[in-house]
Amino acid sequence: MKRFLAVLLTGAFVAGALTGCGKGGDDKVIKVAASSTPHAEILEQAKPLLADKGYDLQVTVYNDYVQPNEVVESGDFDANYFQHIPYLNSFNEEKGTHLFNAGGIHYEPFGIYPGTKSSLSDVAEGDSVAVPNDTTNEARALLLLQDNGLITLKEGVGLEATVNDISENPYNLEIVELEAAQVPRVAGEVALVVLNGNYALEAGYSVAKDALAYESSDSEAAKTYVNVIAVKEGNENTDKIKALVEVLQSDDIKKYITDTYDGAVIPFE
Repeated sequence: MKRFLAVLLTGAFVAGALTGCGKGGDDKVIKVAASSTPHAEILEQAKPLLADKGYDLQVTVYNDYVQPNEVVESGDFDANYFQHIPYLNSFNEEKGTHLFNAGGIHYEPFGIYPGTKSSLSDVAEGDSVAVPNDTTNEARALLLLQDNGLITLKEGVGLEATVNDISENPYNLEIVELEAAQVPRVAGEVALVVLNGNYALEAGYSVAKDALAYESSDSEAAKTYVNVIAVKEGNENTDKIKALVEVLQSDDIKKYITDTYDGAVIPFE
């Protein structure tokens, strides 16, 4: 019996030691869910910098705006990198999640891009304009259209604006609301498309060369819509999340962003 107990205890000790080793190993693995462009690309540049600090950065690409938050909330991933603060706050409120901004990395100027019309001055009566249909990005698109004289919104609607808040529509524009990833795909069918920076990049647009209008670098929108590393609340001060944010805010990554994206992605200061 004593020998049997000793074996059991030894087995328990070994299992505990193995479990401890596995858990310790996980502390050096950083699992991040990201949009493909530019987020996953930027994270690829961060991998060797994090490896120098002893961390294994593992990136999984998602093509929607819901799953990356769900996998962080569930604890399957340590962080995600795809969203700005208004979307994060809106998601928490609507879904009851507990996501937290661990640090701002970059912003992507929202732009108006040509569809069948190559200039804002060519916009005509009854033209269609495609915009993202998620709450915060639709408001941002409508505000940009307003800033460029195409529509007028009700006073004070701000980031809550929807198509129902259009008070003046001098061209009787049809606002076509689509899931963000679908907007660039209808460029051949509508006069203009209003795009998030990452989807503009994926569609082959250059902010500097192709945008008919976009948010300026010193605008309030740039500060409001900074893209962040999001984690489950309470995990923002873990060593690996601090290391991840530090690397993504480093001069090396800022230089990569500036050199690569032709103004479509700008490091957040």
